[in-house]
Amino acid sequence: MNGTSRNRRVAIVSGCRTPFCRANTEFNDVSAVDLARHATVELLARSEMVGSDVDLVVMGQVVQSPLAPNLAREVSLLPQFPRTVPAFSVNEACASAAQAITDAADRIALGYADVAIAGGAESLSNVPILLGKRLSDTLVALGRARSIGDRLRLIARLRPWDLAPVAPAIAEPSTGLTMGQSAEKMAKENRIARSDQDAWALRSHQLAHAAAQDGRLAAEIAPFVSAGVAIDTDNGVRPDTSLEQMAGLRPAFDRKYGSVTAANASPLTDGASVVLLMAEDVARESGRAPLAYIRSHALAAVDPGEQLLMGPRFAVPLALQRAGISWNDLGLIEMHEAFAAQVLSNLEAFRQQPDWNVNTDIINVMGGSIAIGHPFGATGGRLVTTLANEMHRRGVRFGLVSICAQGGLGSAVVLEGAQ
Repeated sequence: MNGTSRNRRVAIVSGCRTPFCRANTEFNDVSAVDLARHATVELLARSEMVGSDVDLVVMGQVVQSPLAPNLAREVSLLPQFPRTVPAFSVNEACASAAQAITDAADRIALGYADVAIAGGAESLSNVPILLGKRLSDTLVALGRARSIGDRLRLIARLRPWDLAPVAPAIAEPSTGLTMGQSAEKMAKENRIARSDQDAWALRSHQLAHAAAQDGRLAAEIAPFVSAGVAIDTDNGVRPDTSLEQMAGLRPAFDRKYGSVTAANASPLTDGASVVLLMAEDVARESGRAPLAYIRSHALAAVDPGEQLLMGPRFAVPLALQRAGISWNDLGLIEMHEAFAAQVLSNLEAFRQQPDWNVNTDIINVMGGSIAIGHPFGATGGRLVTTLANEMHRRGVRFGLVSICAQGGLGSAVVLEGAQ
């Protein structure tokens, strides 16, 4: 690798992912490590790469296993790699894979690596279940007790409620609100109608189904064999859903006055995604044609106590400024759909920008997270892969990835076409 070059262009050469499956379904017994490894092995095969050519592995994961807290290192210990390949993991909530990709890209741009694999994975079917403090302390004390009498006295202190497991909450630590409650708050404050949210969700399913049927989504997916069954499609896409069916669902977070439902929100999902990044000169010398280049990226934040998922409102203009382009230069946009209310709120904020022509026809043209699913640590990799592939197919010059994330964060990545 070249340790002296600076500001090299970083090419996205390839990308792939596992199918995205709703939690507790097809991947119920599959770990995030296994999902990430599967996607990585497939990426190497598709790219005709050998592991010894890879300088760095970076992975995103949100709900980490205490048994394998550094997902990236577990991936880099695959037999395909030398054990000397360094690896690290990042946690930036729903933007984790995007951050992994931009972290790896920055290292390539600075000359600290030539080739990197970056992405992320999540298994929400296998989240760690925690013990309450009283039970945890008692178990530690039992291990130190010297007599049966001491052990019995410790056990006698426990109450039935001490035995209740503590599951990780998808909530904002600073406010106590879940992501859904925050989306509901945004819908009310921004006056986003239930009908508009349902219409956006229906659009997501219809476009994802069309992209699955014509092979564009299938081309991204590395089929996974689980329990002897080959899984090669995202199981959350509902081509048979309708506005009438969606309208019949009860609000999920505000039963009386709410508008956010299971239909217009992304589902809990298992899956993994990875991309292959190379310095432009290295890609060319190896005979590999880039799909796109990373032009710029930005991370912004808002007060979590206000509108939690409005981070893209600030990250996107910053990324465009750093790229030296305007919103109207964009030919395609991949916008993470945590909730339809969040998407529509950010789009309304974009429309208020001077001279921004917000054309939804170029947004999520292959469906979005509401239909395809949202494995927290993997979504950013899917968005980058989908955008790079579709830009290449259409000959688009500039594209954008936009992601909202827990903590009031917003992430944006601008891609430049390789034509």
